[in-house]
This record gives sequence, structure tokens and C-alpha cells, in this order.
Amino acid sequence: MTIPNLITILRLVLVPAVVLAMLQARWDWAFAGFVIAGVSDGVDGFIARRFNQQSRLGAYLDPMADKLLLVSVFVVMGFIGQLPLWLVVTMVSRDALIICAVLLSTVMAHPVEIKPFLVSKANTAIQIVLAAVVLGELAFAVHLDPLRPSLILLSGVLTVASAAAYLVAWLRHMSGYGEGSNPDI
Repeated sequence: MTIPNLITILRLVLVPAVVLAMLQARWDWAFAGFVIAGVSDGVDGFIARRFNQQSRLGAYLDPMADKLLLVSVFVVMGFIGQLPLWLVVTMVSRDALIICAVLLSTVMAHPVEIKPFLVSKANTAIQIVLAAVVLGELAFAVHLDPLRPSLILLSGVLTVASAAAYLVAWLRHMSGYGEGSNPDI
């Protein structure tokens, strides 16, 4: 058990606290928890790389903690009307499709390695910024009207583009296209 893995596990434990704070309209606590989770994500990655504490467990736990926090925050924001439901459904559907594709590939004895595309990284970054903006607006009672709608639209476009990129890569992998070239998603 490495220090970065312990930090990641603490980030996983932080998810229900952030969700509970949101459901109780404790926006200051929700925003603080979200920021702490974001900072801890950077800290555990830095420690893992700098002190050679990377582990296979961490390679799975870290993105799982990030995704669990982001999906949970988006679902609650959709539930309370702070984000449009179409965006939340699109985001959750994309993630569910990726998980199903990976599971199906594994069951069919044709496992696929997930490697994030640039569009996927941009999508995650915009989703994080959007969640932080909405939580910040609620915590500090400010309105960043031109920013939020723009981030919502950009997040939607990038989510669809990312889903399409993964789908194309997965279909190519499953059809055996470029069979000797070690295709990754």
C-alpha cells in the first residue's frame, strides 16, 4: 500500500461526503470537498511519479475515484436542477458504454486496453471545470451566466465526440482491423 494509494482511497471516501453536502444544500462543504479531491488527485499523482510509488492498484483506483466523484456530482446536479438532464444522461451513458465495451471485449477473449484520447482528456477537464463552476456559484452565491451555459454546451459536444472516438476504436479492435498493431482504446 503506497502513500498515493492511501490518498486515492481517502478521495473515494470523500465522494459520499460531497454528495451528502450537496443533497443538504451545504454548498460550501461540497465545494471544499470537491476542491480537496481535485488537489489530492494532483498530489497523489505527483508523489507516485516523483518517488516512484506507481502501482497497478493505483492505476485502477485513481481514475475510478476521479470518475466516481465526477459522475456523482453530475448526477446530483442534474437531480436538483443545476445541470440539464440531457447532459447528465449523455455523460453517464458514455461511461456506461465504455465499461460495457471493455467487459464485452474481455468476455469475448479479445480484451482491449483503455488509453484516453485527447478529446477524452479535454472532456474530463471541461467537466471538472463545469462542476467546480456550478459548486462555486452555489457556495459563493454568484452567477457566472455566460460561463455556465458555454461550459454545458462544450461538455455536451466533447462527451459525444469522446463517445464516438471510443466507439470507433472499439469497433476497429473487435473487427480485428490492424490485428498485428496492438490496437488500444
